[in-house]
Amino acid sequence: MRRPLADHAAIITGASDGIGAECARQLARQGAWLALAARREHELDVVAQECIANGGRAIVVRTDVTNPDDCRHLVERTVDAYGKVDVLVNNAGVGAHFPFGETADLGVFERVMRVNYLGSVYCTHHALPRLRETRGRIVVMSSLAGKTGVPSRSAYAASKFAMQGFFESLRIELDGTGVTVTMVNPGFVKSNIRTFALGADGAPLKASHLDEAHVMPVEECVRLAVRAIERRERDVVMRKHWKLISVLKILAPSFVDRMAARTVQRGR
Repeated sequence: MRRPLADHAAIITGASDGIGAECARQLARQGAWLALAARREHELDVVAQECIANGGRAIVVRTDVTNPDDCRHLVERTVDAYGKVDVLVNNAGVGAHFPFGETADLGVFERVMRVNYLGSVYCTHHALPRLRETRGRIVVMSSLAGKTGVPSRSAYAASKFAMQGFFESLRIELDGTGVTVTMVNPGFVKSNIRTFALGADGAPLKASHLDEAHVMPVEECVRLAVRAIERRERDVVMRKHWKLISVLKILAPSFVDRMAARTVQRGR
């Protein structure tokens, strides 16, 4: 088995479940040294034990990414444990699913932005000096919703658009430093993000509104993401028919709008 990320110290936020937990497991099989971050410490402990059993090293750092001090502590604990930071995976996120006209709590928009966007900014800010030392990798778990608007996902899409703008700007600033930025843009993936997604009243929905049989397995999503991390790819879009979205938005914007609406309806 190829192990290009063996002995790489990798921070993964949102590592207690879903894409983050699976990313930890797959990196552990390569022999990576992991710092697993999330708010749910018990779940992190379970993932850490799985990673150690798979051949990696793992520490658990309870982290609320909306707190800059927590993000600083996360980086410090990683350096204390491993002496370096090679990879930062900004994966922590929260969903939101409701038509804007039904919004009952505008605070949802701030909460989503603080987790998805500012949480990534805070972690990147504190990790960047260490990543410069190792000519490391910044990985951003964004979304197709960060490339085109998606109905009933205005709060979520706005946060992902913000991430896209920030990290595309940062990539240019880092040119020549050896630090690379990889944007990963999944579509719908089998995870609990939709269960924990916020509704119009700010409360978790506790149920998915999609046909989960038609969404991408988390293992496949992470396999493609890990390959992109290894290769330091610039931008990853996981569904072939979405790869032309940038061109189509210029040539046929109405078609892209209809495509986005159909995708939500079908759960694909």
